[in-house]
Amino acid sequence: MTEKLFILDMSSENWEEWVQSHGFPRFRADQIFAWLIKGVIRPNEMTNLPRGITEALENDFNSEAFVVDKETISKIDGTRKFVFRLGDQNRIETVWMKYRFGNSVCISSQAGCKMGCAFCASAHAGFGRDLTAGEMLGQVLVPARITSERVSRVVVMGIGEPFDNYDQLIAFLDMANSPKGLNLGARHITVSTCGLVPQMIEFMCVNKQVNLSVSLHAANDDLRSQLMPVNKKYSLDQLISAAREYVEKTGRRITFEYALLNGINDSVADAGQLAVLLKGINAHINLIAANEFPGTSFSRSPQKVVNAFRSELERLGMNVTVRREMGSDIMAACGQLRRGLGEIEKK
Repeated sequence: MTEKLFILDMSSENWEEWVQSHGFPRFRADQIFAWLIKGVIRPNEMTNLPRGITEALENDFNSEAFVVDKETISKIDGTRKFVFRLGDQNRIETVWMKYRFGNSVCISSQAGCKMGCAFCASAHAGFGRDLTAGEMLGQVLVPARITSERVSRVVVMGIGEPFDNYDQLIAFLDMANSPKGLNLGARHITVSTCGLVPQMIEFMCVNKQVNLSVSLHAANDDLRSQLMPVNKKYSLDQLISAAREYVEKTGRRITFEYALLNGINDSVADAGQLAVLLKGINAHINLIAANEFPGTSFSRSPQKVVNAFRSELERLGMNVTVRREMGSDIMAACGQLRRGLGEIEKK
């Protein structure tokens, strides 16, 4: 038996073809797509469609494959974490954050992650599978419907390595950027990578002004290879060379993420080494007070150490900020996401 396509994996053009193949009027495609973009993915809730069309939708597509298993709201800052259960029972986590500029949603690109970064909770939960473009889109649409609020920014920084799911990532970006889709400006979308160099090079040829963020976390190969196994395949020389090429070709600034781990990578000397590594690149350094999770041997750097690290980078002329922590009390902060309820309970 052929597995049904998830209903959000259809583009507006696909819907035009679908209604035509069933002999339905052309305008029904617009009606269906309008419901989906509002986060309504179950045909029986599409109230302006006749029964014949809703029955055809239920017959042809999977509309039950994206269920909110759990929603948790931070008592500190109102951040919401959604655990979604997919059709094959994989679970993913999505984070909704409120800022002064609007709402930002952090989405996952995979159920689990293959990259194995030592300080990240996702790496300890195993790998399930890649997500489809529609499953990425659903992480934006469904929370927007639940909160009845507009999404201002999307960051592909949740569970998984986006460039390890490259084709579906690009399809999602097309959906998010399309006037017929989310109609979200490319500059309001950020994609994060741990440093898959071939995909970085391919991505710079995509004609989109999407922001690129690189997870760095160390300024020398020995330490980075200990923290991030990807560095054994793509060294810092290769990564920084690709970053320079990206900036030159696109004219876009790159953000380098750097999680400060107590006694590991947070000395003033480490800051100096980082400044040398990134010298001459149009870059922004985003420091993260590393977030702890059950089972990790790493701890966050004390605030005075974070301040000293930042001050040294500023003294050396680097553009640097410290990321505002969101949702740490509900395990929704950077590095704390897992594959869902089962993995949390096991820990």
